[in-house]
Amino acid sequence: MGEEEGADAAVPDTPTRTSTVAERRRRRKLAFDLTALALVGVLLAGALYAGGNALYRQFYSPTAFVLEYLQLLADGRASDALLLPGVSVDSDELTGADLPDTASAALLRGEALAPLSDIEVVSEKVRDDGDTAVTVSYRVGGHAGTTTFDVERDGSIGVAPTWRFAESPLAVIELAVRGSMQFLVNGFAVDKRQISPDGPEADPLEPVSMLAFSPGLYSITVDTATTASAGVAVLTDAPLAAVPVSFQAEPTAAFIDVVQTKVETFLADCATQKVLQPTGCPFGYYVRNRIVEAPTWSITEQPTVALEPDGADWAITRTQAVAKIDVQIQSLFDGTLFDVKEEVPFFITGKITILPDGTASIAVSASN
Repeated sequence: MGEEEGADAAVPDTPTRTSTVAERRRRRKLAFDLTALALVGVLLAGALYAGGNALYRQFYSPTAFVLEYLQLLADGRASDALLLPGVSVDSDELTGADLPDTASAALLRGEALAPLSDIEVVSEKVRDDGDTAVTVSYRVGGHAGTTTFDVERDGSIGVAPTWRFAESPLAVIELAVRGSMQFLVNGFAVDKRQISPDGPEADPLEPVSMLAFSPGLYSITVDTATTASAGVAVLTDAPLAAVPVSFQAEPTAAFIDVVQTKVETFLADCATQKVLQPTGCPFGYYVRNRIVEAPTWSITEQPTVALEPDGADWAITRTQAVAKIDVQIQSLFDGTLFDVKEEVPFFITGKITILPDGTASIAVSASN
């Protein structure tokens, strides 16, 4: 009998079977590779999106534009801040905001800036009109503040958008300083006559308008030989807003001493006149008899000078002094001679005018 061919007999490999297995393996490897590449592509696209989004927020977003402006102020680079689109204003924009169109730019300089620090973004919101409201917090001159800026699209550079302030971040300080034509803003010296549209003819009592950066803290003081004041702090924290400031400077002790000396000298000169009624002087003596010899005067009690505001100038507050007359009188009735040594109280006042060169004109007069 021949050999039995069993059902479990081994089937030898053939070239066709071997190529089929290899093809399957290649297909599985290709699918794995394609899946891995797809996953890498997704991850790469996500990374590129995240990186691009971060790059946009850091350099090309409305918030980045506002932060650039604030950093320039923090660095004291006022002139560079003014070059950012939408910062500078013209007379039409000021008029449209109900602000004086003659506001001076004297404070738009690094010397007049207070330290700005701790800048943090609070929010960025797109308004219905398409503008973006960027709100930031900060500390300026040691004071905390928050300001919202309106930013609008201003074109693009390549694919990167550019921005500008839809409303200028500048504010206007309307300052009325009584008692001095000169003052200091954060240590920077300003003269009303230099920034007023009226120039040398500026009214000392009229406010002057000055553009100021927002945010900003401006300490305004008077420190001259004649007048001084404590500092008045002004916080500008809103774009295109008017900030009214008004205060009265006070006479310095040195100025009062000068006036005191001038008054004493004036009265001493009056006392040299050997007449009963010294000309142009606040004291005198009346007699109905004949004087034998010319009288002599002396000032026995000098007035204590105090000053008070008088419009743009100063007035000497009404104060008392005492003169003494020494004169010999002869009675017209019987010819009797008698000596008169009498103290004569009187009151003075006066007006002090500060001249353009900074000197003072002092006029003393009698007061009832």
